[in-house]
Amino acid sequence: MLRFEPVPADAPPATDLVAAMVAEMATLYGRIDVPGMPSATPADFAPPRGTFLVGFDPDGAPVCGGGVKPLGNGAAEIKRMYVVPATRRRGFARALLRALEDAARDLGYTVARLDTGEHQPHAEAMYREAGYEPIGNFNANPFASFWGEKRL
Repeated sequence: MLRFEPVPADAPPATDLVAAMVAEMATLYGRIDVPGMPSATPADFAPPRGTFLVGFDPDGAPVCGGGVKPLGNGAAEIKRMYVVPATRRRGFARALLRALEDAARDLGYTVARLDTGEHQPHAEAMYREAGYEPIGNFNANPFASFWGEKRL
């Protein structure tokens, strides 16, 4: 149903998806792309240790995206997951999460970590259902209320 492709995080459609995600999160938490927040720059998602995937629907429209960045010690962080609002409730978020986990595994990571905030209980539920176990605050994200880890 979806086709995932790596796209440079500093080029469309990745930049468009990230900008939409940042704008949506601003309505929940305030700006998340400010100093002091965990890093999620295009350089973080660049090869050879990172990637940014975009999911395209059968018509070729970009409908979701997210990145994998290195953390060290065999761990990667999944960041900037976003699904275009008009395409939600079709399983794209789960498919994106699986694709990002596969990408992390292909990059040689053995552990994936992620976080989400209190205003996104649906995301936390999805992460828990996907096997993410609660862990401590690994990235000093002041807006997060759930930090999870999964062995790949």
